[in-house]
Amino acid sequence: MKRLASSIVAGIVLSSALSGVATAVSTAVSATLVPGTAVAINQTLFELSLSTTVRASALPNISTTLLTVGWLQVTPTTVAAIALSAPKGTGPFIFHVPATMSCARTCTTLTSQTYATPLEVSFLHQEDLLAELHYLPLTYAPSTSATSALDVSGSTLRWRFPALPHALRAQWQAGASSVILQGALMRFQSVHSLPVTGMIDIGTWQALVQAVQAKQENPGPYDYAYVTERLPETLTLYENNKIIFHTLVNTGIAVDPTASGTYPVYLRYTSQTMTGLNPDGTRYHDPGIPWISYFHGGDALHGFLRSTYGWPQSLGCVEMPFAAAQTVFPYTPIGTLVTVLPAP
Repeated sequence: MKRLASSIVAGIVLSSALSGVATAVSTAVSATLVPGTAVAINQTLFELSLSTTVRASALPNISTTLLTVGWLQVTPTTVAAIALSAPKGTGPFIFHVPATMSCARTCTTLTSQTYATPLEVSFLHQEDLLAELHYLPLTYAPSTSATSALDVSGSTLRWRFPALPHALRAQWQAGASSVILQGALMRFQSVHSLPVTGMIDIGTWQALVQAVQAKQENPGPYDYAYVTERLPETLTLYENNKIIFHTLVNTGIAVDPTASGTYPVYLRYTSQTMTGLNPDGTRYHDPGIPWISYFHGGDALHGFLRSTYGWPQSLGCVEMPFAAAQTVFPYTPIGTLVTVLPAP
């Protein structure tokens, strides 16, 4: 991990018992920050280099916001500040570091310096927590030394649903932003009554940490809707690793196509009046459209009465028979991913 040297340089006053007389020794101290992703138990936040030997166990606790910090001996003259708890937010973290101390068997802070570092939650750490809570289609496997996803020392993620189509699995990249991670965050935020943004923030991070500590797993299965525009057009519904439903659908016509790609469901209605413009400029007004799950702009899964299904007829939505839409709707909560695969 890249390190950035800070400008903190201070003196520490040490006292040692010699024939019952305390002797003060001045020691120069410099701090080296470890920026960016110190978000988990046992992660190093910064190091102190001293010109005199100081025992880590003798140093006073560090006062900081949102995080519990302790000392670890690195060398006789170097100590590291490590996270003793999972952070309760994404920073910036405010540290109050001793500038001068009086030390005998233990050290007492006389003066201190305060500084902040904008520690952030890494993609990898979000993935670990969401996987442990079963919001991702991956399995969290902690290292032998870790007890939960709050400790990221050597964890691994593996696909737990290999039957999901390659069109979805190919979009996963560990440690990077992806629609799979976005959908999982949206689902978690929805379950925990948080603003549904699909992005990490302090409130979401705090809720993730608390959910892991309380073992509050995803209350539902991992659902996924796969639409193909190869004729006849179909929708296949997955629950965890199994296909549970299959139906003919209609996607958008050439002048108003359905967006291809993978998107998370962001808005749902059991019934809605849909209005808009036809390709010829006239307006349409369709009341009572049932079982609607919006996944990209105005594109949605929903029921619609047609004489036939299986070929492009809509103005961008994925239409299906009413009964089929009613079956699909309970399996498309907020955050559920919908893939629309264009015809070859």
